[in-house]
Amino acid sequence: MQVKEIMNKAVVIEHDVSVKEAAKIMSSRNIGSLIFLKNNKIKGIITEKDILRNISSLNKKISSIMSKNVITINQDESLDNAALLMTEKKIKRLPVMNNEKLVGIITATDIIANSDLLNEDFFFE
Repeated sequence: MQVKEIMNKAVVIEHDVSVKEAAKIMSSRNIGSLIFLKNNKIKGIITEKDILRNISSLNKKISSIMSKNVITINQDESLDNAALLMTEKKIKRLPVMNNEKLVGIITATDIIANSDLLNEDFFFE
């Protein structure tokens, strides 16, 4: 199975908002991350973990705390490759790309929910 078959819509922000505003957006949409885009390019990702680490600095801009070297995956990659990449990089979210354009996001939770579709060898390597 390919990543594009289980990916979700990515929630994007295009302005450097405060940590507090990012937390409000994430809470209201019941999501764990926001992707910061500028000129259709990913500039960073902010997660629940980033916000919790900076709880005493809610007025900071997200650009000062977000992860900037965002690891992505192509929509045509397999779930096995997505799971391996997350494991290798110790991350829980992968923005999904198609021709250098953001088309979605896949999370560790998505992969676990679809674990019956993973290659059996993945668990025994």
